[in-house]
Amino acid sequence: MSAAPADLLFTGGSVATLNPARSRATTVAVTGGRISAVGHDEVRELIGPHTEVVDLTGRMLLPGFQDAHIHPVLAGLEHARCNLTGTSDAASTLAAVRTYADEHPELPWIVGGGWSMEAFDGGTPTARLLDTVVRDRPVFLPNRDHHGGWANTRAMDLAGITRDTPDPVGGRIERDADGEPTGMFQESAMELIGCHTPQHTPDDRLKALLYAQQYLHSLGITAWQDALLGDASGIADVSDAYLTAARDGSLTARVAGALWWDRDRGADQIPELLQRRSRLRVGRMRADTVKMMLDGVAESRTAAMISPYLDGCGCPTAHSGTSFVDPEHLRDYVTELDALGFQVHFHALGDRAVREALDAVDAARTTNGFRDTRPHLAHLQVVHPSDIARFRALGVTANMQPLWAAHEPQMDELTIPFLGDERARRQYPFGSLLRAGATMAAGSDWPVSSADPIHGIHVAVNRVLPGDDGRDHPVFLPEQRLDLTAALTAYTAGSAYVNRLDDTGSIEVGKLADLVVLDRDPFTVSDDAIADTRVALTYVGGDRVYTAPNA
Repeated sequence: MSAAPADLLFTGGSVATLNPARSRATTVAVTGGRISAVGHDEVRELIGPHTEVVDLTGRMLLPGFQDAHIHPVLAGLEHARCNLTGTSDAASTLAAVRTYADEHPELPWIVGGGWSMEAFDGGTPTARLLDTVVRDRPVFLPNRDHHGGWANTRAMDLAGITRDTPDPVGGRIERDADGEPTGMFQESAMELIGCHTPQHTPDDRLKALLYAQQYLHSLGITAWQDALLGDASGIADVSDAYLTAARDGSLTARVAGALWWDRDRGADQIPELLQRRSRLRVGRMRADTVKMMLDGVAESRTAAMISPYLDGCGCPTAHSGTSFVDPEHLRDYVTELDALGFQVHFHALGDRAVREALDAVDAARTTNGFRDTRPHLAHLQVVHPSDIARFRALGVTANMQPLWAAHEPQMDELTIPFLGDERARRQYPFGSLLRAGATMAAGSDWPVSSADPIHGIHVAVNRVLPGDDGRDHPVFLPEQRLDLTAALTAYTAGSAYVNRLDDTGSIEVGKLADLVVLDRDPFTVSDDAIADTRVALTYVGGDRVYTAPNA
Protein backbone atom coordinates (compact mmCIF):
# COMPACT_ATOMS: atom_id res chain seq x y z
CA MET A 1 0.00 0.00 0.00
CA SER A 2 1.69 3.18 -1.19
CA ALA A 3 0.26 6.40 0.19
CA ALA A 4 1.16 9.26 2.51
CA PRO A 5 1.44 8.29 6.17
CA ALA A 6 -1.77 8.46 8.16
CA ASP A 7 -2.38 10.99 10.91
CA LEU A 8 -4.19 8.42 13.03
CA LEU A 9 -4.40 4.64 12.87
CA PHE A 10 -6.53 2.17 14.83
CA THR A 11 -5.38 -1.43 14.97
CA GLY A 12 -5.35 -4.51 17.15
CA GLY A 13 -9.07 -4.95 17.63
CA SER A 14 -12.36 -5.39 15.87
CA VAL A 15 -13.90 -2.87 13.49
CA ALA A 16 -17.63 -2.89 12.77
CA THR A 17 -17.76 -0.80 9.63
CA LEU A 18 -21.56 -1.00 9.27
CA ASN A 19 -20.82 -0.82 5.56
CA PRO A 20 -22.83 -3.65 3.96
CA ALA A 21 -20.06 -4.22 1.42
CA ARG A 22 -17.48 -4.87 4.13
CA SER A 23 -18.89 -5.60 7.55
CA ARG A 24 -15.67 -6.29 9.47
CA ALA A 25 -12.07 -5.10 9.53
CA THR A 26 -9.26 -4.84 12.05
CA THR A 27 -7.37 -1.68 11.05
CA VAL A 28 -8.47 1.83 10.01
CA ALA A 29 -6.36 4.82 8.96
CA VAL A 30 -7.35 8.49 9.17
CA THR A 31 -5.77 11.31 7.19
CA GLY A 32 -6.89 14.93 7.21
CA GLY A 33 -9.93 14.16 9.33
CA ARG A 34 -11.25 11.50 6.95
CA ILE A 35 -10.93 7.75 6.74
CA SER A 36 -8.14 6.94 4.31
CA ALA A 37 -7.93 3.14 4.52
CA VAL A 38 -9.96 0.24 5.94
CA GLY A 39 -8.64 -3.29 6.12
CA HIS A 40 -6.26 -5.46 8.05
CA ASP A 41 -2.48 -5.67 8.52
CA GLU A 42 -1.79 -4.07 5.13
CA VAL A 43 -3.16 -0.76 6.44
CA ARG A 44 -0.33 -0.66 8.98
CA GLU A 45 1.97 0.31 6.10
CA LEU A 46 0.52 3.81 6.52
CA ILE A 47 2.17 4.25 9.90
CA GLY A 48 4.70 7.06 9.64
CA PRO A 49 6.93 8.86 12.12
CA HIS A 50 4.11 11.20 13.18
CA THR A 51 1.19 8.79 13.03
CA GLU A 52 -0.77 8.42 16.26
CA VAL A 53 -1.39 4.69 16.66
CA VAL A 54 -4.33 3.62 18.83
CA ASP A 55 -3.96 0.04 19.96
CA LEU A 56 -7.52 -1.22 20.32
CA THR A 57 -6.28 -4.16 22.44
CA GLY A 58 -9.29 -6.23 21.50
CA ARG A 59 -11.78 -3.40 21.79
CA MET A 60 -14.21 -2.42 19.03
CA LEU A 61 -14.13 0.58 16.70
CA LEU A 62 -17.48 1.81 15.37
CA PRO A 63 -18.82 4.83 13.50
CA GLY A 64 -19.78 7.54 15.99
CA PHE A 65 -23.27 7.23 17.39
CA GLN A 66 -25.85 9.80 16.25
CA ASP A 67 -29.07 10.76 17.99
CA ALA A 68 -31.96 11.54 15.66
CA HIS A 69 -34.25 13.09 18.29
CA ILE A 70 -32.79 14.84 21.33
CA HIS A 71 -32.93 18.09 23.35
CA PRO A 72 -29.38 18.67 24.64
CA VAL A 73 -29.66 22.33 25.61
CA LEU A 74 -32.92 21.75 27.47
CA ALA A 75 -31.30 18.79 29.23
CA GLY A 76 -28.35 20.96 30.24
CA LEU A 77 -30.66 23.67 31.54
CA GLU A 78 -32.66 21.14 33.52
CA HIS A 79 -29.47 19.71 34.99
CA ALA A 80 -28.55 23.17 36.28
CA ARG A 81 -31.90 23.67 38.03
CA CYS A 82 -34.12 21.46 40.22
CA ASN A 83 -33.24 18.25 38.45
CA LEU A 84 -35.59 15.41 39.40
CA THR A 85 -34.20 12.88 36.94
CA GLY A 86 -33.76 9.57 38.71
CA THR A 87 -36.36 10.11 41.42
CA SER A 88 -38.60 7.07 41.47
CA ASP A 89 -41.41 7.72 43.92
CA ALA A 90 -43.34 10.55 45.53
CA ALA A 91 -41.18 10.65 48.65
CA SER A 92 -37.84 10.95 46.81
CA THR A 93 -39.29 13.50 44.38
CA LEU A 94 -40.62 15.73 47.14
CA ALA A 95 -37.40 15.37 49.12
CA ALA A 96 -35.39 16.50 46.11
CA VAL A 97 -37.60 19.55 45.62
CA ARG A 98 -37.33 20.47 49.31
CA THR A 99 -33.54 20.08 49.28
CA TYR A 100 -33.14 22.24 46.18
CA ALA A 101 -35.40 24.94 47.59
CA ASP A 102 -33.54 24.95 50.91
CA GLU A 103 -30.20 25.22 49.13
CA HIS A 104 -31.40 28.16 47.00
CA PRO A 105 -33.33 30.52 49.28
CA GLU A 106 -32.52 33.43 46.97
CA LEU A 107 -34.48 32.08 43.97
CA PRO A 108 -37.88 33.71 43.37
CA TRP A 109 -39.14 30.57 41.57
CA ILE A 110 -38.27 26.90 41.91
CA VAL A 111 -38.10 25.49 38.39
CA GLY A 112 -36.55 22.42 36.80
CA GLY A 113 -38.24 19.11 36.12
CA GLY A 114 -37.74 15.49 35.12
CA TRP A 115 -40.03 13.71 37.60
CA SER A 116 -41.58 10.36 36.69
CA MET A 117 -45.32 10.04 36.21
CA GLU A 118 -45.40 6.59 37.78
CA ALA A 119 -44.27 8.12 41.06
CA PHE A 120 -47.78 9.48 41.60
CA ASP A 121 -51.26 8.00 41.44
CA GLY A 122 -52.57 8.38 37.91
CA GLY A 123 -49.41 10.25 36.92
CA THR A 124 -50.95 13.53 38.15
CA PRO A 125 -49.54 14.94 41.42
CA THR A 126 -51.30 17.86 43.05
CA ALA A 127 -50.46 21.39 44.10
CA ARG A 128 -51.46 20.49 47.64
CA LEU A 129 -48.75 17.82 47.68
CA LEU A 130 -46.12 20.24 46.37
CA ASP A 131 -47.19 22.82 48.94
CA THR A 132 -46.02 20.46 51.68
CA VAL A 133 -42.38 21.11 50.68
CA VAL A 134 -42.50 24.63 49.17
CA ARG A 135 -45.31 27.00 50.07
CA ASP A 136 -43.65 30.43 50.19
CA ARG A 137 -42.46 30.54 46.56
CA PRO A 138 -43.97 29.51 43.23
CA VAL A 139 -42.88 26.12 41.88
CA PHE A 140 -43.29 24.75 38.36
CA LEU A 141 -41.80 21.41 37.34
CA PRO A 142 -42.39 19.71 33.98
CA ASN A 143 -42.46 15.93 34.09
CA ARG A 144 -39.96 13.63 32.45
CA ASP A 145 -41.64 13.68 29.04
CA HIS A 146 -42.25 17.45 29.16
CA HIS A 147 -45.86 17.03 28.09
CA GLY A 148 -47.17 18.00 31.52
CA GLY A 149 -46.17 20.36 34.31
CA TRP A 150 -46.77 20.39 38.07
CA ALA A 151 -47.38 23.66 39.90
CA ASN A 152 -47.88 24.54 43.54
CA THR A 153 -50.67 26.79 44.82
CA ARG A 154 -48.44 29.88 44.89
CA ALA A 155 -47.61 29.45 41.18
CA MET A 156 -51.29 29.04 40.26
CA ASP A 157 -52.21 32.13 42.27
CA LEU A 158 -49.54 34.23 40.55
CA ALA A 159 -50.73 33.01 37.16
CA GLY A 160 -54.35 33.74 38.01
CA ILE A 161 -55.49 30.15 37.56
CA THR A 162 -58.98 29.51 38.95
CA ARG A 163 -61.86 27.12 38.32
CA ASP A 164 -63.04 29.60 35.67
CA THR A 165 -59.80 29.43 33.65
CA PRO A 166 -60.65 27.64 30.39
CA ASP A 167 -58.54 24.87 28.93
CA PRO A 168 -56.42 26.30 26.11
CA VAL A 169 -56.56 24.83 22.63
CA GLY A 170 -54.43 21.69 22.63
CA GLY A 171 -54.10 21.54 26.40
CA ARG A 172 -55.87 20.52 29.58
CA ILE A 173 -55.95 21.75 33.17
CA GLU A 174 -56.47 18.77 35.44
CA ARG A 175 -59.38 19.38 37.81
CA ASP A 176 -60.91 17.65 40.80
CA ALA A 177 -64.51 16.46 41.08
CA ASP A 178 -65.63 19.99 41.97
CA GLY A 179 -63.91 21.54 38.95
CA GLU A 180 -61.04 23.09 40.86
CA PRO A 181 -57.56 23.02 39.24
CA THR A 182 -55.42 20.37 40.93
CA GLY A 183 -51.99 21.73 39.96
CA MET A 184 -51.30 19.57 36.91
CA PHE A 185 -51.18 21.15 33.45
CA GLN A 186 -51.12 19.06 30.26
CA GLU A 187 -49.62 20.01 26.88
CA SER A 188 -50.28 23.66 25.88
CA ALA A 189 -51.83 24.38 29.29
CA MET A 190 -48.26 24.32 30.64
CA GLU A 191 -47.77 27.76 29.11
CA LEU A 192 -50.36 29.22 31.51
CA ILE A 193 -47.73 28.80 34.24
CA GLY A 194 -44.56 28.62 32.18
CA CYS A 195 -44.93 32.14 30.80
CA HIS A 196 -44.50 33.52 34.32
CA THR A 197 -41.30 31.62 35.18
CA PRO A 198 -37.83 33.24 34.96
CA GLN A 199 -36.37 32.95 31.49
CA HIS A 200 -32.94 31.53 30.69
CA THR A 201 -30.22 33.91 29.60
CA PRO A 202 -28.05 33.42 26.50
CA ASP A 203 -25.14 32.55 28.78
CA ASP A 204 -27.29 29.93 30.54
CA ARG A 205 -28.12 28.34 27.23
CA LEU A 206 -24.51 28.31 26.00
CA LYS A 207 -23.28 26.72 29.23
CA ALA A 208 -26.05 24.14 28.99
CA LEU A 209 -25.08 23.26 25.42
CA LEU A 210 -21.40 22.84 26.24
CA TYR A 211 -22.21 20.71 29.30
CA ALA A 212 -24.53 18.52 27.23
CA GLN A 213 -22.06 18.24 24.37
CA GLN A 214 -19.31 16.90 26.61
CA TYR A 215 -21.71 14.46 28.22
CA LEU A 216 -22.92 13.21 24.84
CA HIS A 217 -19.36 12.78 23.60
CA SER A 218 -18.73 10.62 26.68
CA LEU A 219 -21.50 8.35 25.37
CA GLY A 220 -19.88 8.10 21.93
CA ILE A 221 -22.31 10.56 20.29
CA THR A 222 -20.74 12.64 17.56
CA ALA A 223 -23.84 14.19 15.94
CA TRP A 224 -27.48 14.78 16.70
CA GLN A 225 -30.74 16.35 15.61
CA ASP A 226 -32.04 18.86 18.13
CA ALA A 227 -35.78 18.27 17.93
CA LEU A 228 -36.93 21.72 19.05
CA LEU A 229 -35.48 25.03 17.92
CA GLY A 230 -38.04 27.76 18.55
CA ASP A 231 -40.44 29.06 21.17
CA ALA A 232 -42.84 26.31 22.22
CA SER A 233 -45.14 25.97 25.25
CA GLY A 234 -42.98 28.13 27.48
CA ILE A 235 -39.69 26.68 26.18
CA ALA A 236 -37.39 29.45 24.99
CA ASP A 237 -35.56 29.15 21.69
CA VAL A 238 -32.05 27.75 22.16
CA SER A 239 -30.78 28.52 18.66
CA ASP A 240 -28.53 31.31 19.91
CA ALA A 241 -26.43 28.83 21.87
CA TYR A 242 -25.75 26.80 18.74
CA LEU A 243 -24.91 29.88 16.71
CA THR A 244 -22.42 31.12 19.29
CA ALA A 245 -20.74 27.73 19.64
CA ALA A 246 -20.65 27.16 15.87
CA ARG A 247 -19.05 30.54 15.28
CA ASP A 248 -16.40 30.34 18.00
CA GLY A 249 -15.50 26.70 17.27
CA SER A 250 -16.68 25.27 20.59
CA LEU A 251 -19.33 23.21 18.80
CA THR A 252 -17.39 19.99 18.25
CA ALA A 253 -20.43 17.86 17.40
CA ARG A 254 -22.31 17.99 14.11
CA VAL A 255 -25.83 19.30 14.66
CA ALA A 256 -28.99 19.26 12.61
CA GLY A 257 -31.67 21.54 14.03
CA ALA A 258 -35.41 21.02 13.70
CA LEU A 259 -37.27 24.34 13.53
CA TRP A 260 -40.44 24.35 15.60
CA TRP A 261 -43.75 24.51 13.71
CA ASP A 262 -46.14 26.75 15.65
CA ARG A 263 -49.34 24.73 15.60
CA ASP A 264 -51.40 27.83 16.39
CA ARG A 265 -50.40 29.31 13.04
CA GLY A 266 -50.51 28.15 9.45
CA ALA A 267 -48.49 28.49 6.26
CA ASP A 268 -47.86 32.16 7.03
CA GLN A 269 -44.89 31.05 9.18
CA ILE A 270 -43.05 29.38 6.30
CA PRO A 271 -41.21 32.55 5.15
CA GLU A 272 -39.87 32.90 8.70
CA LEU A 273 -38.72 29.28 8.66
CA LEU A 274 -36.86 29.95 5.41
CA GLN A 275 -35.09 32.92 6.99
CA ARG A 276 -34.15 30.91 10.07
CA ARG A 277 -32.86 28.06 7.92
CA SER A 278 -30.54 30.47 6.15
CA ARG A 279 -29.38 32.11 9.39
CA LEU A 280 -28.70 28.82 11.16
CA ARG A 281 -26.19 27.47 8.65
CA VAL A 282 -22.87 28.08 10.38
CA GLY A 283 -19.92 25.73 10.77
CA ARG A 284 -21.12 22.35 12.05
CA MET A 285 -24.66 23.62 12.56
CA ARG A 286 -27.56 23.72 10.14
CA ALA A 287 -31.34 23.70 10.42
CA ASP A 288 -32.94 22.21 7.30
CA THR A 289 -35.72 20.46 9.22
CA VAL A 290 -39.16 21.49 10.48
CA LYS A 291 -40.51 19.78 13.60
CA MET A 292 -44.26 19.18 13.71
CA MET A 293 -45.81 17.90 16.91
CA LEU A 294 -48.95 16.08 15.83
CA ASP A 295 -50.14 14.71 19.18
CA GLY A 296 -49.28 14.28 22.83
CA VAL A 297 -48.52 11.18 24.90
CA ALA A 298 -50.50 8.09 25.76
CA GLU A 299 -50.11 8.42 29.52
CA SER A 300 -52.16 11.62 29.57
CA ARG A 301 -54.49 10.35 26.83
CA THR A 302 -53.34 13.11 24.47
CA ALA A 303 -51.68 10.82 21.89
CA ALA A 304 -54.01 10.70 18.88
CA MET A 305 -55.58 7.24 18.48
CA ILE A 306 -57.83 5.79 15.80
CA SER A 307 -60.21 4.39 18.41
CA PRO A 308 -61.04 5.76 21.88
CA TYR A 309 -59.04 5.16 25.03
CA LEU A 310 -60.44 2.88 27.69
CA ASP A 311 -61.35 3.98 31.18
CA GLY A 312 -60.19 2.43 34.44
CA CYS A 313 -62.83 -0.28 34.08
CA GLY A 314 -61.76 -1.23 30.56
CA CYS A 315 -64.73 0.40 28.82
CA PRO A 316 -64.36 2.70 25.79
CA THR A 317 -64.46 6.42 26.52
CA ALA A 318 -65.49 9.26 24.24
CA HIS A 319 -61.88 10.45 23.97
CA SER A 320 -59.31 9.33 21.40
CA GLY A 321 -56.61 11.92 21.93
CA THR A 322 -55.77 15.18 20.24
CA SER A 323 -54.58 16.00 16.72
CA PHE A 324 -52.66 19.22 17.24
CA VAL A 325 -52.62 20.05 13.51
CA ASP A 326 -55.72 19.69 11.36
CA PRO A 327 -55.04 16.69 9.06
CA GLU A 328 -56.29 18.45 5.91
CA HIS A 329 -54.15 21.50 6.55
CA LEU A 330 -51.24 19.26 7.50
CA ARG A 331 -51.12 17.80 4.00
CA ASP A 332 -50.88 21.26 2.47
CA TYR A 333 -48.20 22.40 4.92
CA VAL A 334 -46.03 19.32 4.39
CA THR A 335 -46.40 19.54 0.63
CA GLU A 336 -45.20 23.14 0.65
CA LEU A 337 -42.33 22.44 3.05
CA ASP A 338 -41.24 19.46 0.96
CA ALA A 339 -41.24 21.58 -2.19
CA LEU A 340 -38.93 24.04 -0.43
CA GLY A 341 -36.46 21.28 0.45
CA PHE A 342 -37.31 21.03 4.14
CA GLN A 343 -37.16 17.73 5.93
CA VAL A 344 -40.20 17.24 8.16
CA HIS A 345 -39.68 15.66 11.57
CA PHE A 346 -43.00 14.46 12.96
CA HIS A 347 -43.76 13.78 16.62
CA ALA A 348 -46.30 10.96 16.22
CA LEU A 349 -47.11 8.58 19.07
CA GLY A 350 -50.67 7.42 18.46
CA ASP A 351 -51.76 5.36 15.47
CA ARG A 352 -53.99 8.20 14.20
CA ALA A 353 -51.10 10.67 14.36
CA VAL A 354 -48.86 8.19 12.53
CA ARG A 355 -51.48 7.76 9.82
CA GLU A 356 -52.00 11.53 9.50
CA ALA A 357 -48.25 12.04 9.09
CA LEU A 358 -47.99 9.31 6.46
CA ASP A 359 -51.00 10.76 4.62
CA ALA A 360 -49.29 14.16 4.59
CA VAL A 361 -46.07 12.69 3.17
CA ASP A 362 -48.14 10.80 0.61
CA ALA A 363 -49.74 14.08 -0.47
CA ALA A 364 -46.31 15.70 -0.79
CA ARG A 365 -44.96 12.78 -2.83
CA THR A 366 -47.99 12.89 -5.11
CA THR A 367 -47.64 16.62 -5.74
CA ASN A 368 -43.86 17.05 -5.73
CA GLY A 369 -42.63 13.63 -6.73
CA PHE A 370 -40.08 11.78 -4.64
CA ARG A 371 -37.55 14.33 -3.39
CA ASP A 372 -34.58 13.63 -1.15
CA THR A 373 -36.14 15.37 1.84
CA ARG A 374 -35.98 12.35 4.19
CA PRO A 375 -39.11 12.80 6.32
CA HIS A 376 -39.14 10.87 9.55
CA LEU A 377 -41.64 9.95 12.24
CA ALA A 378 -40.40 9.92 15.83
CA HIS A 379 -41.72 7.85 18.75
CA LEU A 380 -44.18 5.52 16.95
CA GLN A 381 -45.71 4.13 20.11
CA VAL A 382 -48.74 2.64 18.37
CA VAL A 383 -48.77 1.91 14.63
CA HIS A 384 -51.71 0.31 12.88
CA PRO A 385 -50.64 -2.84 10.97
CA SER A 386 -51.97 -1.46 7.69
CA ASP A 387 -49.55 1.48 7.95
CA ILE A 388 -46.35 -0.53 8.51
CA ALA A 389 -45.60 -1.06 4.80
CA ARG A 390 -46.22 2.60 4.00
CA PHE A 391 -42.93 3.66 5.59
CA ARG A 392 -40.87 1.97 2.88
CA ALA A 393 -43.33 2.81 0.11
CA LEU A 394 -43.22 6.52 0.97
CA GLY A 395 -39.53 6.69 1.90
CA VAL A 396 -40.30 7.64 5.50
CA THR A 397 -37.73 6.79 8.17
CA ALA A 398 -38.90 5.21 11.43
CA ASN A 399 -37.18 7.21 14.19
CA MET A 400 -37.38 4.95 17.25
CA GLN A 401 -36.76 5.65 20.92
CA PRO A 402 -35.97 2.09 22.06
CA LEU A 403 -35.76 2.75 25.79
CA TRP A 404 -39.54 3.14 25.91
CA ALA A 405 -40.18 -0.35 24.51
CA ALA A 406 -40.10 -2.25 27.78
CA HIS A 407 -42.29 -3.17 30.71
CA GLU A 408 -41.94 -0.64 33.53
CA PRO A 409 -44.48 1.15 35.76
CA GLN A 410 -45.33 3.95 33.33
CA MET A 411 -46.05 1.38 30.64
CA ASP A 412 -47.81 -1.18 32.81
CA GLU A 413 -49.84 1.13 35.03
CA LEU A 414 -50.46 4.29 33.00
CA THR A 415 -50.53 3.04 29.41
CA ILE A 416 -51.50 -0.57 28.72
CA PRO A 417 -54.74 -0.53 30.79
CA PHE A 418 -56.02 2.47 28.82
CA LEU A 419 -54.99 1.16 25.39
CA GLY A 420 -56.49 -2.31 25.69
CA ASP A 421 -54.85 -5.61 24.79
CA GLU A 422 -55.06 -5.42 20.99
CA ARG A 423 -53.69 -1.90 20.69
CA ALA A 424 -51.08 -2.53 23.38
CA ARG A 425 -49.67 -5.33 21.20
CA ARG A 426 -48.98 -2.79 18.46
CA GLN A 427 -46.56 -0.71 20.49
CA TYR A 428 -43.09 0.17 19.21
CA PRO A 429 -43.19 -2.28 16.28
CA PHE A 430 -39.50 -1.99 15.42
CA GLY A 431 -39.14 -5.55 14.17
CA SER A 432 -42.18 -5.27 11.91
CA LEU A 433 -40.96 -1.99 10.45
CA LEU A 434 -37.50 -3.42 9.77
CA ARG A 435 -38.92 -6.56 8.16
CA ALA A 436 -41.13 -4.36 5.97
CA GLY A 437 -38.03 -2.59 4.64
CA ALA A 438 -38.28 0.70 6.52
CA THR A 439 -35.15 2.72 7.16
CA MET A 440 -34.55 2.75 10.92
CA ALA A 441 -33.01 5.61 12.86
CA ALA A 442 -32.76 6.01 16.62
CA GLY A 443 -32.81 8.69 19.24
CA SER A 444 -33.23 9.17 22.96
CA ASP A 445 -35.46 12.24 23.43
CA TRP A 446 -33.07 13.13 26.27
CA PRO A 447 -33.85 14.46 28.88
CA VAL A 448 -37.09 12.48 28.62
CA SER A 449 -34.99 9.32 28.88
CA SER A 450 -31.31 8.38 29.03
CA ALA A 451 -29.13 9.63 26.19
CA ASP A 452 -26.92 6.51 26.34
CA PRO A 453 -27.03 4.74 22.95
CA ILE A 454 -25.72 1.54 24.53
CA HIS A 455 -28.76 1.35 26.78
CA GLY A 456 -31.04 2.06 23.83
CA ILE A 457 -29.37 -0.69 21.81
CA HIS A 458 -29.72 -3.06 24.76
CA VAL A 459 -33.49 -2.49 24.89
CA ALA A 460 -33.89 -2.65 21.11
CA VAL A 461 -32.26 -6.10 21.16
CA ASN A 462 -33.75 -7.44 24.40
CA ARG A 463 -37.02 -5.48 24.88
CA VAL A 464 -36.28 -5.30 28.60
CA LEU A 465 -34.56 -2.53 30.53
CA PRO A 466 -30.88 -2.85 31.51
CA GLY A 467 -30.61 -4.63 34.82
CA ASP A 468 -33.96 -6.36 34.38
CA ASP A 469 -33.45 -8.83 31.53
CA GLY A 470 -36.61 -10.73 32.24
CA ARG A 471 -36.07 -11.19 35.96
CA ASP A 472 -38.58 -8.58 37.12
CA HIS A 473 -40.67 -8.11 33.99
CA PRO A 474 -41.37 -10.28 30.94
CA VAL A 475 -39.90 -9.43 27.55
CA PHE A 476 -42.03 -6.72 25.96
CA LEU A 477 -43.43 -8.00 22.66
CA PRO A 478 -40.42 -10.20 21.84
CA GLU A 479 -41.34 -10.47 18.16
CA GLN A 480 -40.40 -6.79 17.83
CA ARG A 481 -36.77 -7.25 18.93
CA LEU A 482 -33.97 -6.20 16.62
CA ASP A 483 -30.68 -8.01 16.18
CA LEU A 484 -27.52 -6.24 17.33
CA THR A 485 -26.40 -5.22 13.83
CA ALA A 486 -29.77 -3.63 13.05
CA ALA A 487 -29.79 -1.75 16.35
CA LEU A 488 -26.22 -0.47 15.88
CA THR A 489 -27.01 0.55 12.31
CA ALA A 490 -30.02 2.57 13.45
CA TYR A 491 -27.83 4.52 15.87
CA THR A 492 -25.14 5.15 13.24
CA ALA A 493 -25.94 4.93 9.53
CA GLY A 494 -29.69 5.28 10.03
CA SER A 495 -29.46 8.42 12.13
CA ALA A 496 -26.75 9.81 9.84
CA TYR A 497 -29.23 9.43 6.97
CA VAL A 498 -31.91 11.31 8.91
CA ASN A 499 -29.40 13.99 9.90
CA ARG A 500 -28.34 14.29 6.27
CA LEU A 501 -24.73 13.66 7.20
CA ASP A 502 -24.03 11.35 4.30
CA ASP A 503 -20.26 11.35 4.82
CA THR A 504 -20.68 9.82 8.27
CA GLY A 505 -22.45 6.81 9.75
CA SER A 506 -20.21 4.03 8.49
CA ILE A 507 -16.49 3.33 8.30
CA GLU A 508 -15.62 3.72 4.63
CA VAL A 509 -12.75 5.37 2.78
CA GLY A 510 -13.49 9.05 2.23
CA LYS A 511 -15.97 9.44 5.06
CA LEU A 512 -15.40 11.73 8.01
CA ALA A 513 -13.54 10.12 10.89
CA ASP A 514 -16.37 10.41 13.41
CA LEU A 515 -15.61 7.31 15.45
CA VAL A 516 -16.11 5.65 18.80
CA VAL A 517 -14.04 2.99 20.56
CA LEU A 518 -15.99 0.68 22.86
CA ASP A 519 -14.31 -1.10 25.75
CA ARG A 520 -15.35 -4.49 24.34
CA ASP A 521 -16.79 -6.12 21.25
CA PRO A 522 -20.55 -6.37 21.95
CA PHE A 523 -20.85 -9.11 19.33
CA THR A 524 -18.83 -11.39 21.61
CA VAL A 525 -21.00 -11.01 24.73
CA SER A 526 -24.48 -12.30 25.45
CA ASP A 527 -27.39 -10.05 24.55
CA ASP A 528 -28.28 -9.50 28.18
CA ALA A 529 -24.80 -8.06 28.79
CA ILE A 530 -24.86 -5.42 26.03
CA ALA A 531 -25.62 -2.65 28.54
CA ASP A 532 -22.34 -3.34 30.35
CA THR A 533 -20.43 -1.94 27.36
CA ARG A 534 -18.74 1.42 27.90
CA VAL A 535 -17.28 4.08 25.60
CA ALA A 536 -13.50 4.40 25.80
CA LEU A 537 -12.72 7.04 23.14
CA THR A 538 -14.73 9.38 20.91
CA TYR A 539 -13.45 11.20 17.81
CA VAL A 540 -15.02 13.84 15.58
CA GLY A 541 -13.20 14.50 12.32
CA GLY A 542 -10.23 12.57 13.65
CA ASP A 543 -9.94 14.80 16.72
CA ARG A 544 -10.34 13.12 20.09
CA VAL A 545 -13.22 14.74 21.99
CA TYR A 546 -13.53 12.23 24.83
CA THR A 547 -11.22 9.89 26.69
CA ALA A 548 -12.60 7.66 29.41
CA PRO A 549 -10.62 7.28 32.64
CA ASN A 550 -8.09 4.48 32.20
CA ALA A 551 -8.98 4.22 28.50
